Amino acid sequence: MTRARVIVAGAGPVGLVVAACLADAGIPVLVVEAERDLPDGLRASTFHPPTLDMLERLDAAAPLVEQGLICRHWQFRDRRTGPVATFDMELLRGETNHPYRLQCEQWRLTRLLRQRLDADPNVEIMYDARAVSASQDADGVRLVIEREDGSQEVLEGAYLIGADGARSVVRKSIDVPFDGQTIPELYLTLSTPYPFHEAIPQLSNIAYISDPEEWFVLLRTAGVWRLLLPTEASEPEEVMLSDARIQQRMKEVLPIGGDYEIRHRTAYRVHERVAERYAVGRILLAGDAAHVNNPLGGMGMNGGIHDAFNLADKLAEVWRGGDPALLGRYERQRRKVALDVVQQQALRNRATLNQRDPAVRAAALDDLRRTAEDPARHKEHLMRTSMIRSLRELDAVA
Repeated sequence: MTRARVIVAGAGPVGLVVAACLADAGIPVLVVEAERDLPDGLRASTFHPPTLDMLERLDAAAPLVEQGLICRHWQFRDRRTGPVATFDMELLRGETNHPYRLQCEQWRLTRLLRQRLDADPNVEIMYDARAVSASQDADGVRLVIEREDGSQEVLEGAYLIGADGARSVVRKSIDVPFDGQTIPELYLTLSTPYPFHEAIPQLSNIAYISDPEEWFVLLRTAGVWRLLLPTEASEPEEVMLSDARIQQRMKEVLPIGGDYEIRHRTAYRVHERVAERYAVGRILLAGDAAHVNNPLGGMGMNGGIHDAFNLADKLAEVWRGGDPALLGRYERQRRKVALDVVQQQALRNRATLNQRDPAVRAAALDDLRRTAEDPARHKEHLMRTSMIRSLRELDAVA
């Protein structure tokens, strides 16, 4: 097998973005995906402005916008009293080509990218190829994959990018610690076509609802509303996901006559973890393989896509004879963002929503209100929460 290629483990948004960027640089790429087709689960759905700016390079931004829902505003609300602070992304005009959040399911991006990659002779996508182990030497890498029938194959390449998710086999194969914490509650996500925007006064398309007893999040896409509810981990899954329990919880959010139509339901455990290394020799990590966080703020997939562009550009330069130390800079830049921006913003959002102390909660909501009312603070808050600020600060990381 040839070693004159880059192997990418995982055909999610991060893996396909990095593959597309490398292919555009003329580098042969092999993408391996454990599933028989591209995953189509209802996972991340928020695209931040700088992510859309980056995706213009791959001709993917405009088609995504056509398929998604443009959201100019997002807000924090008190569950009982209504809006606390509404943020207007239009204030970012001039800082980005896309002064809004786009609500669009991530699988739409992967299908757009596959269409591009399938037409590129530099790219091969191998399905039904579960990564089993990875190794390297001074000249190249090896990835052992397993087929559904149990047969195994050894793939060789010059570099290996682990974009294979939070349980990354690639990361485990190079013994990189993945330290952090596990959030005590589970997150239950539901989708319904019910028009919450018609039933709840002044509701923006993205709303974080604070409450000392039970916070929740409402996100609208082009076809459905998504509801995220924290759930006690001790509640049996068969109860948590049952029709009766889901209808009960939905009606606690908003009572209606009859039952809600539920299009999708899932519960998952949430972690806050960052890999100790992103670059070990010829093996590199990106996306959830390198960092995971709670979804409050929509920074997980976006941060992973930012990893992909950063890594692809540096690896392309190394491929052309540049200094391999560039890959260490990728690690330093993107790991700093994961620790200082993505993790901290997600934790702040959860703390604000979940605060039970009345005085602390009131102070946090008052600060958000004052931020929204002050134009300078309002814009800076958007610069930070939209991830524009962190990207601009990367050049300072040597």
